[in-house]
Formats: sequence, structure tokens, C-alpha cells
Amino acid sequence: MSFLAIDVGNTRLKWALYDAPQPGARVLAQGAEFLDHIDRLAETAWAGLPAPSCMLGCVVASDAVKHRVEAQMEHWDVSPHWVIASSHEAGLSNGYDHPARLGPDRWVAMIGAWHSMLAMGPPRPIVVAMVGTAVTVEAIDASGKFLGGYILPGHGIMLRALESGTAGLHVPTGEVRPFPTNTSDALTSGGTYAIAGAMERMVDHVREHCSAEPWCVMAGGAGWKMAPSLSTPFDLVDTLIFDGLLQIAAHRGFCLPR
Repeated sequence: MSFLAIDVGNTRLKWALYDAPQPGARVLAQGAEFLDHIDRLAETAWAGLPAPSCMLGCVVASDAVKHRVEAQMEHWDVSPHWVIASSHEAGLSNGYDHPARLGPDRWVAMIGAWHSMLAMGPPRPIVVAMVGTAVTVEAIDASGKFLGGYILPGHGIMLRALESGTAGLHVPTGEVRPFPTNTSDALTSGGTYAIAGAMERMVDHVREHCSAEPWCVMAGGAGWKMAPSLSTPFDLVDTLIFDGLLQIAAHRGFCLPR
């Protein structure tokens, strides 16, 4: 009974086919495509895959992109299911003012992080950062309540905003340095440390609010670039969204044999 998990971000679609809709399932195949190329998935990466028994995904791109993805699954005759954040799911409670307005990728990643933490030992607070086109930094207390989170532009958006709004800043990407002495390094270092500052400020808030040391975990395509610039250690777990989708599928029990 295979299970297809799909994560549709702002720039790429990532997918993984598992042998079962449950945590710890074996990966049968996986891949990623830029959104510009997803209209050929049925003819390329998905052409030789066995039909999944069920599918669950999260999408932050437009409805038009979601429909394009669904069109690529039509040859399997599998019903698409997409996560919408709710007040409770898979052991996590949602403290957002309007729970359904929370980004599904944020919600799914937090569920993945929550269960990863429980597998390591007693419950403790968590700070979850996803570093991609946009950056999100979430706080979860030891009871499994999402307390709130930050959203800020990713490094690429920061640089493009500066280039478009400031004369003379069309420069190559630089290096992260403690004391930059050229414009390229100053831009790269400024963006990196701005993101690091948001992440570490959330860690401070969680320590104070929960009176406990949080587990700090990071995911996203640019996560590995952030690690050297952080004073607080963050574990890099790039499968948080897939881990969360597996947990949700198992808790919902919606994936029935074909």
C-alpha cells in the first residue's frame, strides 16, 4: 500500500513515494522539480512509478499550481488530498488566531518536528525554522501547543529588494563575514545575520516563556547555509514536511487498500 507525499513550495515541488502511510516507512522513490517543469512529471519522473494507493500533500503555491500537480496524477486515478491547518492534528494544537489561515507547510513541518522530538525523549519545547524563499520560525511548548511564529523574507528576497530599491547595489553574492569590508560581503552577511537573529530571538522567547531549553530544528533548502552563522545549535532535518505528512496520514487513517 504505497503512499505519495508531495510538498509544493514557492519555487519547487518535492515528492517521495513510501511503501506505507506511516512513520518510518521505506522510501521507494523521491525527487524534486522546479515549478516551471511540473507539467511533464507524468511523462518523466512519475512515468515508471507504480500507482500510489493514496496521496497527501501540502501546497503554498497558487491554486493554479495545485491544479497543475493534480493533472499530473490523473493517470494514476488517485484522489488528491491536501492539508489545511486545523485547531488540532496528530497531537499538536494550533494557537493561531485563525487556525485555517496558518500556512500548511508550517503546520505540517511542526507536526513532523513534534513527533521527532517525542521519539528522542520526554516532551520539551521546540523552535522550528524553515529557511527557503521565505523564512518561518515557530514556537511549540512542551504540551504540544503552537504558540506563534515569525515570517520574514528569505535571503534572495532581501537581496532583490535592496537591488531594486537602492542604486548601485547590483553586486555578486558575497561571503558571510563578521566584519565585511566590501558591498557583496556586507549584503550577504546582513541577510544571513538578520535571519539568524530572528531564529535566536525566538529561542530566547521560548526559554523565558517555557522555563526550559527548547530543541531547535531547522529545515528548508537554504538551511545548511545558516548553520555556521548561528550561535544556538539547530539540528538540520530536511525531511520535516514529509515526516509530518506521514504522521498526519497515519493519524487520519484515510489511506485504504486499493
